[in-house]
Amino acid sequence: MAYVAQEVLIEYIKENQDKLYRIAYTYTKNQEVALDVVQESITKSLENINKLRNEEYVKTWFYRILINESIKASKTNRYFVDYDTAEKELGSNSHENQLVENLDIYENIQKLNKKLKTVIILRFFENLKIEEIAYVTKTNTNTVKSRLYKGIEEIKKSIGRRSL
Repeated sequence: MAYVAQEVLIEYIKENQDKLYRIAYTYTKNQEVALDVVQESITKSLENINKLRNEEYVKTWFYRILINESIKASKTNRYFVDYDTAEKELGSNSHENQLVENLDIYENIQKLNKKLKTVIILRFFENLKIEEIAYVTKTNTNTVKSRLYKGIEEIKKSIGRRSL
């Protein structure tokens, strides 16, 4: 069983390298630290593969490890947002207004507390379902919905204030 789960985990990691890096980068805001976080998360998940009870939850199980490692790294490595790098991370866009709007949203997501930030990232950047986010964050679905709503409202208020 553990060997099969390990193969499923390895396959998942291979297929989602970019996604995993992007999540870590969102928290750490530093390329090298994000790569270290992903590497540490992979190591921890492989060491603890026997704790995965059902292979179909490999994605959410790994996200939990990755997010915990990302939060831990972001507490010990305080970096500023490099907007040139953030622009590259978000993708180049020929429409400057769209880019500015994306950077505004990105900047405001970074300002959210870690619980709201995690829910926003998992829902909108990783397209996880509410139930999957609840599993990753070890909360119930109503808490996830509440945090999602609160995070969206805080981002809207912050962006609205600047455009006035």
